[in-house]
Amino acid sequence: MPSPGVQVRGLCKSFGSHVALNNVSCSLPKGCITGIVGPDAAGKTTFLRLLAGLLRQDSGTMDIFGKSPEALVASEPNRLGYMPQKFGLYEDLTVLANLRLHARLRGLDRESGEAVFARLLSFTGLAPFVDRLAGRLSGGMKQKLGIACALLGQPDLLLLDEPGVGVDPLSRRELWTMVAELAGQGMTILWSTAYLDEAERCPHILMLDEGSVLYEGDPATFCQRTRGRVFLLPQHEAGRSGFLRYFGEEGVEDVVVQGSMLRLVLAKDAPQKLQDEVRAAGRAVSPRLEDSYMSALGGINRAPSPFARGERRTRGDTPAIRAEHLTRKYGSFTAAGDISFEVQQGQIFGLLGPNGAGKSTTFRMLCGLTRPTSGTCRVAGINMLSSTSRARGQIGYMAQKFSLYPDIPVWANIRIYGTLYGLAGDALSQRSKDLAAALGLDEHLSDITGTLSLGLKQRLALLCATLHDPAVLFLDEPTSGVDVRTRRDFWKHILAMTGRGTSVLVTTHLMDEAEYCDTIALIYQGAMISLGSPDELKAECKRIAHLEDPTLEKAFIAQIERHTQTGAGSMA
Repeated sequence: MPSPGVQVRGLCKSFGSHVALNNVSCSLPKGCITGIVGPDAAGKTTFLRLLAGLLRQDSGTMDIFGKSPEALVASEPNRLGYMPQKFGLYEDLTVLANLRLHARLRGLDRESGEAVFARLLSFTGLAPFVDRLAGRLSGGMKQKLGIACALLGQPDLLLLDEPGVGVDPLSRRELWTMVAELAGQGMTILWSTAYLDEAERCPHILMLDEGSVLYEGDPATFCQRTRGRVFLLPQHEAGRSGFLRYFGEEGVEDVVVQGSMLRLVLAKDAPQKLQDEVRAAGRAVSPRLEDSYMSALGGINRAPSPFARGERRTRGDTPAIRAEHLTRKYGSFTAAGDISFEVQQGQIFGLLGPNGAGKSTTFRMLCGLTRPTSGTCRVAGINMLSSTSRARGQIGYMAQKFSLYPDIPVWANIRIYGTLYGLAGDALSQRSKDLAAALGLDEHLSDITGTLSLGLKQRLALLCATLHDPAVLFLDEPTSGVDVRTRRDFWKHILAMTGRGTSVLVTTHLMDEAEYCDTIALIYQGAMISLGSPDELKAECKRIAHLEDPTLEKAFIAQIERHTQTGAGSMA
């Protein structure tokens, strides 16, 4: 075990009546990557800001290479690099101008700064984009620029606050490669994340929950907590109705869709009948960090979804969504070209692709927010080019960026959206009450919307998008940056809706979420390069990349790499 680079003892920090950190103690090893893991409001950002010297603790001590954060910042500020969660650079300056500005703030002279720029631009892959405005970079490129600016002083400690949020799997892999190389050179790195697959890559993790330490150590040891209790069941044994059934089953700590399979974590004291049933239907598999994390938190919220109530929609022959040769050009640039597919009633259709690939353009054309240059699209049988207003009542839309009114109470946002969708009186009141309770918002109705945590904001956005029980639901990265517990509830509600016949079109960078899709379209460089179910895409990856048991993330990357090399994708 490497010697400690950061030692924390009895750390406490409160903001008014809210306790952000409660008696946190840990020893984080020098020269390696430590994952700071936890849900919204766990205390991750507060912890990093305290280490960066941006906040003062109420009590406790912090030791960074033998000094307090305040002493380190005062005497050797360039030994510490910090990248905040929100993009903190100047979007109207170029990549190079941002680097030069931060170099001046770091006290680097122009001659030595230019040499450092060349090295960092090469290291991050940003050299071809030095004259591009930062605001026009993709999500992954913005994160690389943020890391480059944090590295300008050649720090010994690098603090990264959720660098993987909003970043596609290919860019996340590149970010991870960069950071792993820095750790290999002896840098101490703290990587804050709500994503358990990121944390599982770290040699050391610190798990926070409600401001307290849940676990500290290596991920493999924590995973052993659920050994022998994790199972894969074929979907034909369960299906979506089985998913919802297991979600509410006493003795099940976690359940997720994994392509054509269900992944279950059983409690230690699960009823013997349930254990026998699961063992007979499925097979035991090695636990992941996420399995043990959900178990340590006490498991899923078993409350039934209110979206499951009500009559099932009448199934017709008309597809819920039909895209025919959709194309959108901006001058000579084709953002999306010749996109065609259908989504049937009750299906979940996923649009996947790297940042800047064209999936958001396609998404916006389908829900009537961007007019195509050519091609047609129909939603719920309605032509979106000629009858967009008529389609509004059939569509629910949850934007990638939080788009509700931040300066008014939660209940006021709900009332505004209900009125826009034609709801009023008892109908609006009862629907709002049911959904607020199911989404954990009933105690926050009087809160000012802008003060909510990210997870609560996303729940409110889902509530407002589904108040009118739409036939088609558009979800643009609905759980980006949201913790695993909240994401479980989101998908419980989404599957309950599709069980009644609602159709869902979703964009996501999270491959575990893409496993819920019936069909996935992979968009890259404005074209649809692959189409198929999650299992079909993984089978194709197994064939072309010769991998024995590829994940969906590996399938995603393999398709893009093959398209880049050959200029031709595969339509599974």
